[in-house]
Amino acid sequence: MIVTLTTNPSLDRTVTLAAPLRVGEVQGADGVREDAGGKGINVARVVAAASRPTLAVLPLDEADPFAAALRQTDVPVRAVHHDGATRANLTVVDPDGVTTKVNLPGAALTAIDAAALQAAVVDASEGATWLVLAGSLAPGLPADFYVRVIDAVRERWGALAPRIAVDTSGPALAAVVEAATPALIKPNDEELAELIGHPLDARLPLAEAVAVAAADLVPSRVDAALITLGGDGAVLVTADGAWHGTPPPTQVRSTVGAGDSSLAGYLLAETDGASEEGRLRSGIRYGSAAAALPGTQPPTPNDLPTGDVPVRRFTQKHNPTTGGHRD
Repeated sequence: MIVTLTTNPSLDRTVTLAAPLRVGEVQGADGVREDAGGKGINVARVVAAASRPTLAVLPLDEADPFAAALRQTDVPVRAVHHDGATRANLTVVDPDGVTTKVNLPGAALTAIDAAALQAAVVDASEGATWLVLAGSLAPGLPADFYVRVIDAVRERWGALAPRIAVDTSGPALAAVVEAATPALIKPNDEELAELIGHPLDARLPLAEAVAVAAADLVPSRVDAALITLGGDGAVLVTADGAWHGTPPPTQVRSTVGAGDSSLAGYLLAETDGASEEGRLRSGIRYGSAAAALPGTQPPTPNDLPTGDVPVRRFTQKHNPTTGGHRD
């Protein structure tokens, strides 16, 4: 079972254009679609599409139109009642797959909402293999909310607690890395640079710079880091080393949810006992499949690209004492 928490879900509206976006002009659209989104929900949708057990925990007002969109996903949910409409995020995609996003703020959660959400996650975590804490925190929640959830889950279930995967950014991610020692984090390269507090080493290729930066966190603060790089693939850093994988050729239709699909693909492979290289390949295949689909659609195993996903292992590790590299 993979349980997810989404504190700030969204109704994702995707507008597809026949020509590149012309700022300041009136422009027609080829089509529009709506999907129940939010990082944790996206992960759960991919897991469910692979016919694996999952449960999505989220705040929800049953009178909200978002509830109907969520029911159409067929993802099992544990909804915590909350008064307030789910935010709507707007994505504009041109024929070349160039994506422009406008994310609205979500409805604020109260301290009572936060306590109920935390309790629901703790209960839902019984017997789970992974707990995924994903997405921005809803307005009203403290920056250490994910830390509080992790502590509560571990206190309740002890040695039987699920492993924790976190996909967020900013102060929420910094708080988790500082205090909670998650099993996995999944930032992109920009979020990783923000987390470590300085730019990536511009003298190095991006994948290597990412591996060097993540090595300062793994395994002292997190067990593993999966860093997604868009068209440049992804990097996996564990206590045993670092790997870089590149995606097969992909006709990009929408990048929304691609990172979430990468995380889901990684977790699916991990639960199957795959090696580091296998987990990384699975994450990249799922991310590429999501990018080839319109809107925020979850890729199924049948959508996965069949092209090669080359993975290379870095032969050097970062030496945090000198700031350089060693064999």
